[in-house]
Amino acid sequence: MSAAENAGTHAPTSGEYIQHHLHHLQKNFSFENVEQKGIIDFSLFNFDSLVYSILLGAIGCFFLWRAASKATSGVPGRFQAAVEILSEMVDNQAKGVIHNATSRKLVSPLALTVFVWIFLMNAMDMLPVDAIPTLWHSAGPALGFNNYMRVVPTADVSTTLGLSSSVLLVCLVYNIKIKGIGGWAHELIAAPFGDKWFLYPVNFLMQMIEFAAKTMSHGMRLFGNMFAGELVFMLIALMGGTWAWQFNPLSGMFWLGFGHVVAGTVWSIFHILVITLQAFIFMMLTLIYVGQAHDSH
Repeated sequence: MSAAENAGTHAPTSGEYIQHHLHHLQKNFSFENVEQKGIIDFSLFNFDSLVYSILLGAIGCFFLWRAASKATSGVPGRFQAAVEILSEMVDNQAKGVIHNATSRKLVSPLALTVFVWIFLMNAMDMLPVDAIPTLWHSAGPALGFNNYMRVVPTADVSTTLGLSSSVLLVCLVYNIKIKGIGGWAHELIAAPFGDKWFLYPVNFLMQMIEFAAKTMSHGMRLFGNMFAGELVFMLIALMGGTWAWQFNPLSGMFWLGFGHVVAGTVWSIFHILVITLQAFIFMMLTLIYVGQAHDSH
């Protein structure tokens, strides 16, 4: 079902078009509770975000594995050279933040994977807004799903907060590994205001707030930028809605369509920088937070 069909017999308004494209591919899961004799509905999963993030993660890991398996000591090819440059860049950033060489053996590949994975997810925003959703509109309802589809996983807050929560988990593991369970527990109640018994509750509360704030800001920063970029592409797509049928230069629709082409081109070129920068920022914050887990207050 298209956005127009979903809106009714009339063509969708701008608001209806955007609302349609902001819905996720979902499917209800429910089962009958024998004791209560009722139906329990689970939360709706955003299957489009799950599928695309897993698929793009697998593709990113495959290309990194491919580059490593085909690496030679001689003159590298273009693909190997590009991966080596990227890997060296990430490793240099890790050395400046994490001074433990043993930790870098795991954290550097992790940061490289994070950068490539988020870049690929961000890059889905470069596809035409209606390209993949249009293909899905006929197949989705037949499979029991709704007729919506969003292809940018990082424009879904559940994806970005899931990533930032995973980084938090890594930080907690390194806090315990480097400082020991006792040392980290003491740090939780003794920092940042000092090792005084009457300050223990305040210190612990501040530590919890710090962990929560870093995790939330880490995920929301990526989500906010990619969601805004997706909205801009939708607005640009609205400008060219009648472009295929208006070829009269005297028509206002012609120039609206012309503006659609110009704006789409300019924003796409600029967005290449955005998707790369956001992947780099998320990677750097991952390194910084893990590096902080190695430091003692």
